[in-house]
Amino acid sequence: MKFIRQKIRKLFHLLLKITASRVIKRYRPVVVGVTGSVGKTTAKEAIFSVLSRKFWVRKNEENYNNEVGVPLAVLGVKPISPQNKKGDFLLSLLKSAWLAYGWPEQAYPRLLILELAADRPGDIEYLSKIINPKIGVVTAVGDVPVHVEFYASPEAVAKEKSKLVAALPPDGLAVLNYDDQAVLDMKEKTSAKKITFGFSNSADLWASDTSYFAAEESLSDGVANQNIGGLSFKINSGSTFVPMRANNLVAIHQIYGILAAAAVGLHFGMNLVDISGAIENIDLPHRRMNLLRGVKNSVVIDDTYNASPLSTHAALDTLRDFTKARQTIGKNGRRIAVLGDMRELGKYEANAHRAIGNLAAERCDILVTVGGAGKLIADSAGNQMPKENIISFDTSEEAKIRVQEIIREGDVVLVKGSRAMKMEKIVEEIAAA
Repeated sequence: MKFIRQKIRKLFHLLLKITASRVIKRYRPVVVGVTGSVGKTTAKEAIFSVLSRKFWVRKNEENYNNEVGVPLAVLGVKPISPQNKKGDFLLSLLKSAWLAYGWPEQAYPRLLILELAADRPGDIEYLSKIINPKIGVVTAVGDVPVHVEFYASPEAVAKEKSKLVAALPPDGLAVLNYDDQAVLDMKEKTSAKKITFGFSNSADLWASDTSYFAAEESLSDGVANQNIGGLSFKINSGSTFVPMRANNLVAIHQIYGILAAAAVGLHFGMNLVDISGAIENIDLPHRRMNLLRGVKNSVVIDDTYNASPLSTHAALDTLRDFTKARQTIGKNGRRIAVLGDMRELGKYEANAHRAIGNLAAERCDILVTVGGAGKLIADSAGNQMPKENIISFDTSEEAKIRVQEIIREGDVVLVKGSRAMKMEKIVEEIAAA
């Protein structure tokens, strides 16, 4: 039975690949492929926000970025979910066959913004052959990327990501993170035009003058209350710049995704003023640095979608910077980091978790860890901060009530961990009703 299921799955994947490839060749949309170890979903959403102001654009939803999700996005088919029943899914698949082979041709988006996962070697090359990308965006790789367990080394992960850049045609565009050397080196993989982005003024597009801004909100009793509204910054291009504000953006590293979107927008003839308007109220990906109101008038930073050493480092930096910004408007509270295991790190697991422990000791006042590897975080942090301020649990289910008890008014609580750790259970417990 298992053998039969595997054969059926392979046949399904093959049919999806053939049909999606046929649609790409038939309608010839401009495909923007987005990959990277971190930040690719934010970049995809930002690019979609910018380009949808001017064009008919489609993106893959949520995290449907693999050998099934990407072809389904090309075909305009939503995966099975509570909102999309099996019958609706099968009907959409039948319609997609008409889209690919029927007469006459159907209406189809001009642009596709497709996030591409590289969970295992060969994934990017497989997906690139289906979608035929014209533009390739690479966000970041880092020293110890996510999914490195399935690769020989971090360099092997970078090589896999570079397959997107290598797949670009000579008249295409590679949009590369200047601040990540592994990504910047990918410019040698293509003859397409290159645009770099980052915080260095040596990049083609760079961000400067980054700061948090305050926003006033009215409470139910009519009393005005000040909170952090988001991030403001400048996007620079040559000798020109445009100030931007992104509401509800709390992590400086998320600006990388906005810079990538600006680069793509400029390529399509948009100006920085239009791009700024598209970014101001960008919809942030679910469970990726989302700001929530917490119990006891606390603030929760929900970053529970996944975790890698690079993204966890950035999240801890955000905890430090955001808490400091709140102090400037009279909001005082402790920094609480609730960190779960970072999975799929293979031989790098122990050292990566200990390094995060060292950093957490500098970035938080209270540390809660979840999982076996989380105890390595706690152990390293215990060499630098009071041990009574560190608590470890085996599971998120065990941790959630205790975290709620720890919280005091005004605290800022970061919750982060790999998907397998189910850290969202803690967020659900400590978020205000």
